[in-house]
Amino acid sequence: MTTTDDYRSAVERIVQAFETITPQSVAALGDIYTPRAHFKDPFNDVHGLAEVQRIFAHMFVALESPRFVVTRRIVDGSHCFLAWEFRFKFRRFDTTTEQCVLGGSHLQLAPDGRILDHRDYWDAAEELYEKLPLVGALMRWLKKRANT
Repeated sequence: MTTTDDYRSAVERIVQAFETITPQSVAALGDIYTPRAHFKDPFNDVHGLAEVQRIFAHMFVALESPRFVVTRRIVDGSHCFLAWEFRFKFRRFDTTTEQCVLGGSHLQLAPDGRILDHRDYWDAAEELYEKLPLVGALMRWLKKRANT
């Protein structure tokens, strides 16, 4: 891939894969990640396709009905930033309310259009911990104290 249009096409394919990911399609993540891909988020820092697949497979075990909704994309050469909503229900705690975590991903693409480096940015305290029983009350109290 040498043109921005080529990378834009690759990003559209990647967005489609993220928005339609299922437990069964985790095995096909090699279509959008290179074998040596790096993935980092607030809880993980891994290298290699198998590790990326493990993280996404665990998502389906730990959460009910997880899905991504990409709301914005910016493509600049081989770099891309995706703004997204991650929607899910807890398997424990409040199992009926759909949760929404807002975040973004910086992707660096390889020349073939697959992801070489994937870094997620989201606020684990606000977007996750504050929604948990007990921990959430403590996090909200700490936030209130810090802002007074």
